[in-house]
Amino acid sequence: MSGDYALVLPEIIMAVGAMALLMLGVYGGEERQTRRLVLASAALMAALGAWIATGGAPEGVAFGGDFVADGFSRFAKVLILFSSALVLLLGEGYLARRGVLRFEFPILILLATLGMMMMVSSGGLISLYMGLELQSLSLYVVAAFNRESARSSEAGLKYFVLGALSSGLLLYGASLVYGYTGSTRFETIALVIEAEGVSLGLTFGLVFLCAAMAFKISAAPFHMWTPDVYEGSPTPVTFFFATAPKVAAGALFARVLFDGFGHATGDWQQVLVFVSIASMFLGAIAAIGQSNLKRLMAYSSIGHMGFALVGLAAGTEAGAQSLLLYLAIYVVMNLGVFAFILAMERDGSPVVQIADLSGLASAKPRHALALAVLLFSLAGLPPMVGFFAKFFVFKAAVDAGLAPLAIAGAVASVIGAYYYMNIVRVMYLTEEGHPLDLRLNLLQSATIGISALIMGFGWLPFLGGFGVPEMAAGAAQALLR
Repeated sequence: MSGDYALVLPEIIMAVGAMALLMLGVYGGEERQTRRLVLASAALMAALGAWIATGGAPEGVAFGGDFVADGFSRFAKVLILFSSALVLLLGEGYLARRGVLRFEFPILILLATLGMMMMVSSGGLISLYMGLELQSLSLYVVAAFNRESARSSEAGLKYFVLGALSSGLLLYGASLVYGYTGSTRFETIALVIEAEGVSLGLTFGLVFLCAAMAFKISAAPFHMWTPDVYEGSPTPVTFFFATAPKVAAGALFARVLFDGFGHATGDWQQVLVFVSIASMFLGAIAAIGQSNLKRLMAYSSIGHMGFALVGLAAGTEAGAQSLLLYLAIYVVMNLGVFAFILAMERDGSPVVQIADLSGLASAKPRHALALAVLLFSLAGLPPMVGFFAKFFVFKAAVDAGLAPLAIAGAVASVIGAYYYMNIVRVMYLTEEGHPLDLRLNLLQSATIGISALIMGFGWLPFLGGFGVPEMAAGAAQALLR
């Protein structure tokens, strides 16, 4: 049993740290402690991410198979922890200037991140649900964190309704899976499927599980209200939604399908192909008419999750690797874009309209160039790193015999490139109206600049993708081992 606790030590540290910081916030005086709590929370997540990345956390199976610590979970946890820490630091100033920052905010981010860590290490349906609900309950609150804003309250309520619906689907699917396999643990479920095949009832359970997880990554046709939630939530919260939770949900999707239903690829592959195509085209077409950057990024996230699912739909080790690589690149791109959106102000008030970027290239050429590089990468234009993210998921699909899915993805990518290019057009080819203020601190400037450099030059052979492809390959091998 002591070995079990050693495997969950990172999660224990996160939980104890969150409780300790909560007590400091309650009894230490909110005004003095809030910034310190933000810094302490970010430092805790960054330190744990560094510890896990350097192999400090042991690997193995704990609590009878309900918790799995392996190379796959390590890759996902490192990405989740570092992106959560950076989002927390980048959003602190924005929330403080708006009078929205409270000491509960970093605690909720810590608890949501803890839930994500549990999700990617889940070895069964019960531990999966525990992690998922811990993440979701925290996210419902932060979506409605601006209590003075009706739109923020609306975003929180809509997110809660969506989450409740997806949880209901997940529990119903899990009950069917348990009923037809006699177990909630993925390892046992896989053995039953290998021996007996997939019955009709188990197929229904699998479909419900896929639908619930598609809700969690905002994939079409389970994307309802996602643009409203993105637009209504405080911008740092939208920033958070677009990064770490996407990684966690994508990794969870892969964990469930490969660990529990690896012998039923043909059954879940059809579901993923449909969801992937629907997400790619809805994200590409619905974003064209958007004028609000946050709503546009919501549809962008729907489309990008569709592209990520192309790799998962392949059902192979190469597909799992391409999924992880895509998620890593997607996070870096969003870190840069949202760091820029956080800095957009005019006369001291935040602005998020595409028209507000008019003439930015002439007023602030370096910032416009960095944003353009990130948008080119989001669009998947070569030679940006975003192009290679799509190339690898398409290649995995073709190698798995899903060439039509790859072709559909390429068409959707071409359509979606329009709205990214439209933002670049506004920056470079329209006259500057009322000048846009960019309230950038050092960390925001560094995040925008470094993410743009990575997206612009990370493909160079001598950089080797900074070792991320090799790490993703090792994580995929661990998942399919």
